[in-house]
Amino acid sequence: GLAWAGALLAGVALAFSATSIALQLMEERGALQSAWGQRAFAILLFQDISVVPVLALAPLLAGHAETQVAWSERVTSFALSAGAIASFVLAGRYLLNPFFRVLAKAPQREAMTAAALLVVLGAALLMQWAGMSMALGAFLAGLMLSESNFRHQLEADIEPFRGLLMGLFFMSVGMSIDFALGASNAARLFGVALAVIAAKLTLTALLMRWTGSTWREA
Repeated sequence: GLAWAGALLAGVALAFSATSIALQLMEERGALQSAWGQRAFAILLFQDISVVPVLALAPLLAGHAETQVAWSERVTSFALSAGAIASFVLAGRYLLNPFFRVLAKAPQREAMTAAALLVVLGAALLMQWAGMSMALGAFLAGLMLSESNFRHQLEADIEPFRGLLMGLFFMSVGMSIDFALGASNAARLFGVALAVIAAKLTLTALLMRWTGSTWREA
């Protein structure tokens, strides 16, 4: 019953996987160094990168009016989103390392952690100003920080908070679920979930088999 734009966005969202959950499971099982673990990690990384253009396209697909004015507004919104993303990526590529190089000389170790937090919050506010989600800004900031020359120090600084913050994130997602709506559509949701899993499993297995994996790995 959805319009094509809503169906497209829902389909793209269901096609993605939760990288944080999948990586944690593979780490616990020691599977990241296996052949299938490496390929699974590559797929997850590609999906993470794909989130950026998908979220940038969301404002273009949003809205209900099909008038010329509505489409011009969508194009403007898309241009603003793309410009904000491009500006942030360029700033992260050419300004982030000099910024952290100056902070590395400070005697206070907390300066690096505070700066990383500032980058994340700044990116989130920039994306919100451009009409996109703050989560996209935080995601882009994470990508930029992971590419900086100080990524190992930053990773060591935030390691104690990572599990806690991930737990808070998933709790906040769980608290936003409409359980009454889910209960009233339980059978349909269960069937659709099985269908999505079967479709993703079949497609991924065939693609991995086609690109050289054994049937067991695929």
